[in-house]
Amino acid sequence: MKRILIVGGANGIGLAMAMNLVKRPSTEKVYIVDKAPLAEEYRDEKIESVQFDLTAEDYSMFDRFTDIDGLIITAGFGRLALFKDVSEAMINTYFHVNTIPVIRIIHHFYDRLASADDFYCGVMVSIAGFMSSPFFSLYGATKAALKIFIESVNVELEKGGSENRILNVSPGSIKGTSFNGGATDLSETEQLAADIISHIEAKDDLFIPRYDEVFHEVLKRYHTDFRAEGRHSYDYKLQSGRMKS
Repeated sequence: MKRILIVGGANGIGLAMAMNLVKRPSTEKVYIVDKAPLAEEYRDEKIESVQFDLTAEDYSMFDRFTDIDGLIITAGFGRLALFKDVSEAMINTYFHVNTIPVIRIIHHFYDRLASADDFYCGVMVSIAGFMSSPFFSLYGATKAALKIFIESVNVELEKGGSENRILNVSPGSIKGTSFNGGATDLSETEQLAADIISHIEAKDDLFIPRYDEVFHEVLKRYHTDFRAEGRHSYDYKLQSGRMKS
């Protein structure tokens, strides 16, 4: 990848990937689109930062990026809460930040994905999109929708003769990001950022960080008995200290 658009790149794992790419001599341009401004300390001559709210109706601004050969979408949020404690308005917000923007943006670049030319694409999804996740019911639903969308479009790309793929990156909790109100710490995310970029450039379609160490067994338990694993997940979150019962 030489000219890359990162949606959600002003902080967290998106920023970590931007900084990784900027360090490469081969990188010509990194476009960052985010609701938040890029902090002054991360500005670079290779970076062009654009502020944009993904809940906006008009997405025509994405049509300006005619020169990119890579698209990475990391925007999203989640808050631990029981569904009964989530306002109805927040239901719309979840889908209008986590799900619909990804689908709309990929639609803008679908011709590039479907072409014979190399086009690299990755989306931050979540392991929560693979299983029930109490206290994350809405977040998990937004990510499950992306999982099925990406899998379906990848088959369409394959059947259409394109070798390009959308990478589904589905981690668990990531340290060093502002995802759940924390602070961005690039030292915590540097290696993961490099790993994600490697999988995108390999045109892989799925990357689950720490799969062998953690999530192979978790997913196995889930498929064996999704009810029991859901109860385990509920109790784990309560005991983790990340929220009050």
